[in-house]
Amino acid sequence: MKFGIHLPQSGPAASASAIQAVATQAEDLGFSDVWVSDHVALPRDAPYPPSSYILEPLIALTWAAAATRRVGLGTTVLVLPLRPPVLLAKMLGSLDLMSGGRLVIGAASGWLKEEFEALGVPFEERGVRTDETVEAMRRCWEDDPIDLTLPATRVRMAGMRAKPQPGRRIPIWVGGHSEAAFRRAVTVGDGWHGAFQSPEDTAEMTARLRGDRPETSFTLSMRAKWDALRDGPDEISRELDRFMEAGIQHIVAEPVQRDVDSWMRCSESFAKIFERVG
Repeated sequence: MKFGIHLPQSGPAASASAIQAVATQAEDLGFSDVWVSDHVALPRDAPYPPSSYILEPLIALTWAAAATRRVGLGTTVLVLPLRPPVLLAKMLGSLDLMSGGRLVIGAASGWLKEEFEALGVPFEERGVRTDETVEAMRRCWEDDPIDLTLPATRVRMAGMRAKPQPGRRIPIWVGGHSEAAFRRAVTVGDGWHGAFQSPEDTAEMTARLRGDRPETSFTLSMRAKWDALRDGPDEISRELDRFMEAGIQHIVAEPVQRDVDSWMRCSESFAKIFERVG
C-alpha cells in the first residue's frame, strides 16, 4: 500500500506558501505523492466542492514540484474534456519532464454541467472528448511526427511535432464509478482512481476491474474521506484494513482543515497511522 496526501489547494488554507510547505513536509514524512483537484468555475450555490476558492491544479502542482525532489505529483481528478487536448498534452508532458518523471494523472470526464458551459465545452460530448484527449496525449508524448484526426475535439495533425516528449509512459489512472469510467479504465488506463466510496462498494468495483486487468501494475487507488484530526486513528486504521482487503493499492488522504498549521499537523497524524498500518 502506498499513501498520498492532498495539498491545501482550496478554501481558507490555500496559498502559495501553504502548497510548498505541505508538499515539502509530505516528502520528508515519506508520503508517496501529493495531490490536487480540478475545478475552474462553480455555481455560487453548488453543494460541492465546499469552496469555490480553488487554485488552478496544474499551476499548483508545478509550484509543489519546484519545492520538492522525490515526492510524486498527482491529479484527483483532472477533467480532461475541459481543456484543448494538444495543449494539455504539452502542459502535462512538460511538468513530468521538468519534475524528473514524477507525474500521475488521475483523469475523468467531469460531472458539473455549468462548468462546461462556462468554458464553452458541450457537456453531452464529455465522454468522447475524454477518450480523444487520452489518445491525443499519448500520441503527442510518443509519436514523432504525429498524424492524428479527432472529430469531436477537432484535432488535426499531419506530420506535426510536439517536442519535448516526456520520455516515459506517464500513468493515467481513470477516475469515476460509471460504466463508461470502468470501460475507459480497463481499455486505456494504467489504473483506476476512485473517490469517497465505502470499502464494501469498493470491493465490488475492484473485483470487476481486476477481472479485466489482473496485472498488479494496473493500480487500484482510492481518495478517502478522512481527516486525521477529526477522525480517530483506530477508525481510520480499521477502514484502511478493509480497503486493503478490497484490493486497494494506493490511498489519497484529504484533510479538511482550514489553516495550514492544522493541515500540517493532520499530515503528521496521517503519517503515523499509515506507518503503523504499513
